[in-house]
Amino acid sequence: MRFSLVLGLCLAFLPVSCQTKSTSSDDHTNYPVQKTDEEWKQQLTDEQFYILRKHGTERAFTGEYWDNKKKGIYYSAATGQPLFSSETKFRSGTGWPSFYEPIEEDAVVEVVDKSYGMVRIEVVDSGSGSHLGHVFKDGPEPTGLRYCMNSASLIFVAEGEEPPQIVKDWQANHGK
Repeated sequence: MRFSLVLGLCLAFLPVSCQTKSTSSDDHTNYPVQKTDEEWKQQLTDEQFYILRKHGTERAFTGEYWDNKKKGIYYSAATGQPLFSSETKFRSGTGWPSFYEPIEEDAVVEVVDKSYGMVRIEVVDSGSGSHLGHVFKDGPEPTGLRYCMNSASLIFVAEGEEPPQIVKDWQANHGK
């Protein structure tokens, strides 16, 4: 009985471990891609705008990529820059796509997030400062990290598929 109670309490608070709303990432970093809210609203869906630009989150187990097992690359839905490889994706049990490291060290920026009375590390793309999720120190080897991302902040391109125009534009302008 005691184990069931403890397990129930742990599961009740599990979704909070990946929920996102940062108040401290607006740090005046000069990102290469800068747009007004109106420009972002024209480019992004309502859900993407809420997550990427307003530091929101999607509910666990509802995003498009949390259980994606295909091989390929995950790109920023805001910029088209490469962020994560399927090679570093793992099943974390949290209901969000999780990776143990970014595709390149400089693909993301980590920012202290002190929202909700906690101190966490927010992850934003290095191209626009758009919110992706958070990183936690409970991932697998070799890094021990869990980059817990929102599906809506990502674009997945499977191996052999044609990337969308936003990815092609990033590659043309930034050589990656």
